[in-house]
Amino acid sequence: MSEHLMNTREIAEYLGVHEKQIYALIKAGRIPCTRVTGKWIFPKKLVDEWIENKSRSGLKQARTKSSQIGSALLAAGSNDPLMDMLSTATKKDHPDFFVFTANTGSVNGLKTLNTGLTDIAFSHLYDAESGEYNIPYLAEYLPEIKPVVVNIFHREIGFLVQPAKASRINGFESLVNEGVRFVNRQKGSGTRHFLDHQLQKMKISPADIDGYENEVYTHFEIGLAVSTGEADTGIASAAAASLLGLAFQPFNAERFDMIMDQSTYFQPGVQSLIAALNSPAFRSRVGKIGGYDFKDSGKIIYSRQ
Repeated sequence: MSEHLMNTREIAEYLGVHEKQIYALIKAGRIPCTRVTGKWIFPKKLVDEWIENKSRSGLKQARTKSSQIGSALLAAGSNDPLMDMLSTATKKDHPDFFVFTANTGSVNGLKTLNTGLTDIAFSHLYDAESGEYNIPYLAEYLPEIKPVVVNIFHREIGFLVQPAKASRINGFESLVNEGVRFVNRQKGSGTRHFLDHQLQKMKISPADIDGYENEVYTHFEIGLAVSTGEADTGIASAAAASLLGLAFQPFNAERFDMIMDQSTYFQPGVQSLIAALNSPAFRSRVGKIGGYDFKDSGKIIYSRQ
């Protein structure tokens, strides 16, 4: 069938459900469709709008329930091992505050923020032309809100390698060497974005990298793949290497920000996160891991007028 219209089998695959569930939705009048020559047809555009409306409705219900037990923020975007520690530190001083995070990657974090499906986006998208992080992408990904960019930290990024195999990896050129297996981050992540820029700059074809299509969603998954021997190397933070006892070969220090609408910045939950981020107890705990620089932490980097 055309890309704009789907039959019951195609809509079931699109939604990831059994065809019987589609017929139940039709009977209940809960999915946009029409009957043509005895067959049910589903316009993709209307189905996508239906999905988004259901998501917004679910978001409102979640926020209503969370307000009954305390304050809560929904976050999406980039991943870092430190964020779980930050959430724990915030909970100690604010036990009624909740942060629910989805590791979607920087690009999808910004997109969901723009559509109102999340309160905060975590991002570290590098712009090669300006050498800046995140701000050059705001006009493209956040046209519907007035964003404010607050720095969380700067962090070291590099190749994770088993100590015994560290000599096999020496820069991006090593990824095409025979016998080197790579584990990659998913499309839309800031790490993948930076990698692809470097490969293009150095004229390295992704097709020549064994494991380029092997994607995971977090720094710890990169580290686990390397430590268990599933891959020889992958790109992640210095913290992931330290926590998993892996060799680390740094190649970049990047800025990791949280981005939100200006009205969200003044919510108690955001201010609680910033307070925990700058607390001596949290800094002392993170200092034992290494790989982070807090010189701009909590500072507003950009605010759209």
